[in-house]
Amino acid sequence: MDPVNIIKTLGLIPHPEGGHYRETWRDEPADGSRGALSLIYYLLCAGERSHWHWVDAVEIWHYYAGAPIGLGVYEPGGKVQNYCLGADILKAQHPQAIVPAKAWQSAVSLGEWTLVGCSVAPAFSFDGFEMAPSEWAPPED
Repeated sequence: MDPVNIIKTLGLIPHPEGGHYRETWRDEPADGSRGALSLIYYLLCAGERSHWHWVDAVEIWHYYAGAPIGLGVYEPGGKVQNYCLGADILKAQHPQAIVPAKAWQSAVSLGEWTLVGCSVAPAFSFDGFEMAPSEWAPPED
């Protein structure tokens, strides 16, 4: 598998935070209110980064294929928590990670490419999305 064919096969498009994505499902209540959940495929290639950003909902990252992915999570007043999502559970890789609502997050593929899924509850809205300035990073101890 190579990332160009994965992007084409899954119909992924560029994401504002970096990488490529496609929404695969969204709960759409009949009354027009915000849905309970939305799902995306998300792919990062070597050299790409999911820039620091937050969303106003809980986000669960699910590892699917390719190299492991490094995910940093920062809640103001705390320390950056680093997760490695991947298939090798016996080497401290995790198949999923949970990012609390409004926690800053950033990710990078640890190889040529990584395919993950992200579940957002309540459903993702660009109105509840904020990307940090490109030079921003969480404070270090």
